[in-house]
Amino acid sequence: MTTSQILILIVVAVPLIGVIIGRLRMDTAALTITGLLAILQFVGFSVFGPAGQPELAVQSLAGFSQDAVIILISVFILTTALEKSGFARWISKQILKVGGNSLRRLTFLFASTAAFLSLFMNDVAAGALLIPSVLDVCRRTGINPGKLLIPVSYGSLLGGMATYFATANILASSLLQSASPPQEPLSVLAFVPTGGLIAVIGILFLTFFGPRFLPERKQASAYQDSRPTGSELEQAYGLSERTWKVTVKKDSILCGKKLSEIGLGQNYGITLAALQNGNGMLLSPGPEYTIKAGNQWLIIGREERVRELEANEPGLSVEAVDEQTSLSKRGLDIFEMLVLPRSSVIGKTLKEVDFRNHYGWSVIALQRGNSSYRTDVGNFRLASGDSLLVVGELARKEIVSTDQDFILLEPSASDHPPKLRETVIALGLLLGAVVVALLGVPVYIAVLIAALLAIATRIISMQEAYKAIEWQVIIAVGGMYSFTIALVESGLADSAGAVMARLADHFGPLGLAGGSFLIASALSQIMGGQFEMLMTGPVAISAAIQYGINPQAIALAVAIGCSNSFLTPMAHPVNLIMMSPGGYKFSDFLKIGWKMALLAFLGLLAGMVLFWGLY
Repeated sequence: MTTSQILILIVVAVPLIGVIIGRLRMDTAALTITGLLAILQFVGFSVFGPAGQPELAVQSLAGFSQDAVIILISVFILTTALEKSGFARWISKQILKVGGNSLRRLTFLFASTAAFLSLFMNDVAAGALLIPSVLDVCRRTGINPGKLLIPVSYGSLLGGMATYFATANILASSLLQSASPPQEPLSVLAFVPTGGLIAVIGILFLTFFGPRFLPERKQASAYQDSRPTGSELEQAYGLSERTWKVTVKKDSILCGKKLSEIGLGQNYGITLAALQNGNGMLLSPGPEYTIKAGNQWLIIGREERVRELEANEPGLSVEAVDEQTSLSKRGLDIFEMLVLPRSSVIGKTLKEVDFRNHYGWSVIALQRGNSSYRTDVGNFRLASGDSLLVVGELARKEIVSTDQDFILLEPSASDHPPKLRETVIALGLLLGAVVVALLGVPVYIAVLIAALLAIATRIISMQEAYKAIEWQVIIAVGGMYSFTIALVESGLADSAGAVMARLADHFGPLGLAGGSFLIASALSQIMGGQFEMLMTGPVAISAAIQYGINPQAIALAVAIGCSNSFLTPMAHPVNLIMMSPGGYKFSDFLKIGWKMALLAFLGLLAGMVLFWGLY
């Protein structure tokens, strides 16, 4: 082993040890490795090419230009758009209808749903989306959350084995193109047969044997009282008996008038929450809105005031809103705003601060102490600690982020219906990207165009797109790619590949695939999937090329091994986020996780034989 190779291993090992023991973040370690490798090349060592060529130090940044980075950024944006549309919440509600009180049925449905969602979404996002649904089901059925949350976590990992759109799987395809000599990348559907087989085996095991091995634990207190939904806020403020639907008849004398001419707030103390017209729901319509026949208003106020409006304005049809159909369940954003101490609005009314025009929202109720007020709220002089119940578009919430007067409390959106337009567009763009990729368009182009279209169609804003991107992952992937280049250019990949090729000498191609899977699986318990793929992938691919074994099959085996993160809660973020709501202990994952890991290994071997012809 040369001096350059030894230095490369030291430069990489020290930061990674820091990650393992929890002293360094993954992105910090990756950037540290990038910088140190660049310095080694610059001062004369052979890292990214022949020694004595300092200009090659720029190759340390080459990872940030890889198509894997573009694919990951685009996938983060698309999956967030799908999450925002409410599609996943809709699926969760269907589980409640089908699963009933059967633990095995609910285990199968939640694990399968998590696996399905993770085909299109980040594993963590898929798991996180289902946590509120699991907790809701458990509250309704009396089932302990510990029986269902690990199946959700494992289901999302199993789904990640069967999709191209997982971090490690995307990197596997990219590493094939970076190999020496370059290899054909994996197709979009390459993971479906083998990963799908493992997913089916894993879900069936969880369904029939999971209840036996999963614990009943006491939840962390924070999850026993989760964020209220909009419907629960409406109930807390007592809106159910004061919400009304008003329909403007064709012969109404109000047709053609402006809202300001009626003076709903000024004359009747009534708040107009939303207005339904032919083009959909209009939140917080301004005073200059022209009333049209067929308009439906959702208003908040006391019955005597509403009846007074009906008597004074002929041509209006008034009916009480069904208590089961809250404003939130109609898709309206309902949230709270608290008046901060030393706020400039203290002592002023909502009318005086021009709340509606400044924020674009309507205050439909006010709570002061233990009392709630739903009528004439615009005339109350605000005090520190007042809670305002507000209806409006939460997309405008950034306006409050720099506000010194109010703090916004965002509720759970679990009671919102899915937004049909956004769901159709988001799903269509994801499926369209897959289809276009299958037709031969490079994957990074397909998903990038899909992400740009998601922004162009406004199903996700540019600001939301920036927030959707997990920059720690992007930095880690781009930074660690410098190690991948160093492995190949310094000859380390060939040397390590020769060692791994001995597996094939003793056990054949199937032994190399199985050994690569086990190494990746072991590393997955202590570091993120992108790290282990970037460490193990180049070596395994190099060994396959040297021995004449299908490199695509070996890259796929390593990638699936990166999702074999069942043994510990530290193995994957989706496991970690289940710890508190499930009240789990470290040993709970190990008890059932080793069985899942063994089944995944056996499924991988079967897939290599059946679908890749390795023996």
